[in-house]
Amino acid sequence: LVIAGGGSGGAQHGGGGGAGGYRTATNFSVAATSYTITVGAGVSGVAGNASPNNGNNSVFSTITSIGGGGGQGWTFGGQSTGKSGGSGGGASLNGIGGSGTAGQGNAGGSSNGSSTYPSGGGGGGGSGSVGQDSINLNKAGNGGSGTASSITGSSVTRAGGGGGGSHSPRAIGLAGSGGGGAGGLGNVVGGAGIGGAATANTGSGGGASGSNGSASGAGGSGIVIIRYAV
Repeated sequence: LVIAGGGSGGAQHGGGGGAGGYRTATNFSVAATSYTITVGAGVSGVAGNASPNNGNNSVFSTITSIGGGGGQGWTFGGQSTGKSGGSGGGASLNGIGGSGTAGQGNAGGSSNGSSTYPSGGGGGGGSGSVGQDSINLNKAGNGGSGTASSITGSSVTRAGGGGGGSHSPRAIGLAGSGGGGAGGLGNVVGGAGIGGAATANTGSGGGASGSNGSASGAGGSGIVIIRYAV
């Protein structure tokens, strides 16, 4: 099981961060030797007009999982498309969600606001489902769901998308199952609505912030698990 790091949420009622790429390999041949393993690190959240951060790749042998796409923040007078990655980041303003990588994740959700009356951001894509689009001007999109694995002997869900951020009184986007961060709820003036951080070692996406005065949630670090017969 090779999961990359998740992307950060977007700032200023932005889109949720996308989950890191999720890859499995049954009957993958391993030798009794040393391997260099890269576990994708988590990335910090952003504030203001800063560009969101994509997650870092995870690598084992010939398997590479792509870091999750950052959720886009609101930009004045333009379209705010989510970043592509293992799973795509959610959009803000009137943009479309970032694309996911085939076989690793899903696209982020889109946003249908305007420059004069912004809606909440779209949810970040998860390994199990796409991020939810923002619902008219009433609610930000939820993060996409993660995927369960029993490689450790018990079922654990990982790689969920982050929720979109929103302005009061519109509702935030909820975190995707598997460790995503929830979106923050801000106000028009700013200074409130910090995005929720994703859970470490799940590869999940961070939640978007609710206003330009608050930071979005950090993307969660990834994980690499190898199970073999002895």
